[in-house]
Amino acid sequence: MTQDAPSAATMPNSYEQLGLRVSRAINAPAAQRSRSAVLLRVEGDSPEDWSRILDEIAENDNVTIAWRDDGVQLFWTLPAED
Repeated sequence: MTQDAPSAATMPNSYEQLGLRVSRAINAPAAQRSRSAVLLRVEGDSPEDWSRILDEIAENDNVTIAWRDDGVQLFWTLPAED
């Protein structure tokens, strides 16, 4: 019986890596309690990736983006339940 070779795991591209970093920051317990998260730019981050992800975040009605010298701070509210 022959076995197929395991598929090689592909490395996430720079945008996906940034997205994972943002997701970890937003989902951190302290961020969830305070409903805010600081997203810091790191060396090697693509300006295009930052622009794209912030545009996507800004599309959410319950999110405020505060610009900082070293990145941004996100604040969000939870929608009222009916």
